[in-house]
Amino acid sequence: MAQASDALNVPHHWWHGVSRYQWMVLLIASAGWVFDAFEGQLFNVTRADMLPAILGTGEPEAVKLWGERFLGIFLIGGTVGGWLFGSLADRWGRRPVMILTILFYSVFSGLMFFATELWQVGVLRFLVAMGVAGEWAVGAALVAEVFPQESRARAAGIYHSSSVIGLWLAAVVGIVVGTDWRLAYLVGIVPALLVIWVRAGIREPEPWQQARMKRQGRLGSFSELLLDPFCRKRALLGACLAMVGLATFWGVVIAGQDLARELLLAQGHASGEAATEAKFAYGFIQTLGAALGMLSFGPLSVKLGRRGAFALMHVGAIIITPAVCWLPQAYDSYPLLLCLLPVFGFFTLGMHSGYAVYFPELFPTHLRATGAGFCFNTGRILAAPVLFWLSGGLKAAFALSTAISILSGFFLVGLLILVFLPETKGEELPD
Repeated sequence: MAQASDALNVPHHWWHGVSRYQWMVLLIASAGWVFDAFEGQLFNVTRADMLPAILGTGEPEAVKLWGERFLGIFLIGGTVGGWLFGSLADRWGRRPVMILTILFYSVFSGLMFFATELWQVGVLRFLVAMGVAGEWAVGAALVAEVFPQESRARAAGIYHSSSVIGLWLAAVVGIVVGTDWRLAYLVGIVPALLVIWVRAGIREPEPWQQARMKRQGRLGSFSELLLDPFCRKRALLGACLAMVGLATFWGVVIAGQDLARELLLAQGHASGEAATEAKFAYGFIQTLGAALGMLSFGPLSVKLGRRGAFALMHVGAIIITPAVCWLPQAYDSYPLLLCLLPVFGFFTLGMHSGYAVYFPELFPTHLRATGAGFCFNTGRILAAPVLFWLSGGLKAAFALSTAISILSGFFLVGLLILVFLPETKGEELPD
């Protein structure tokens, strides 16, 4: 009897009981997010060749100016797309809107092959961003609704962390096409083939079908999201939490490449060699740590709670950011920097996986994609002033290490925001 009792109490792995269909949903949603990140990153790996060709000049200031402008356009397009497609996913269903968002980011990215004017680049990047941001909201809601409570956090963490594959794919495509940037965007149309898989493999989650019958079409309402006190508080605080992650991504995380380049230049390396080594350090060494961090958020959130996992990531980021800025300089050691960069990526980017875990759990089914999309993509708009004014101003006024260390103070803001957000560990999704 004792042996039988012990056998019944043996803990199961989180994946026990996950059905083949649930795995397929995770795979499809993750594939969409992989190519989502791929399309977003294509501009970063091609703009050094594309912008001089479009502008008709390689003058560095003009290239930098238009690069920043198109980044701003991408942020605005992502916000609009996240709002629009998140609401439509609650109104029309997860499957049709996922198809629409994939077509948006793949077809309009492919049309960049034909771009010859600045306005064409701006319009197409805006539309690509709409699809990129919209697909995230739909995929996060879909994974949350399909997986049971005991495995939901880990599945959502896997979903978001798959974006790293997209970043690596974009880097590989950039290397393969070389200076022929148009070919990279021609490759960008390939993800449209995912639509066939989505149509054949995905069915509407049961919670959404029940919400549609219960609400009689009153789904995806922004007025309800922002006027209802329960949802409004969660939406606004969630957007502020996302702002911290997105502002520090553009202001702190991507500076890992610049820190590597500056240290190598200070050690006497040629500029071309330093640039190549820095790209590798950021694109592979630091990003590997980021991937591990994002994969770890799900298990950490099961043990520590959602807020506990976020707090751990923010505290770790507060500690590691000054360390990665100053210790390699102090010891004049590039190997030390390479050892610290994965830890830097783990904490500063690991929290991003939490948005896919946490935001869908904050809202009822009829507002789930709307709310998650609002949080993540309003965070983009809130982060834009940090990128354009504070980050740029600090990096112009101070040494890079000093500016990044100051910007890491935003992680403290994230800890403060967490105090006012609810814990959702162990709870069923709100109806």
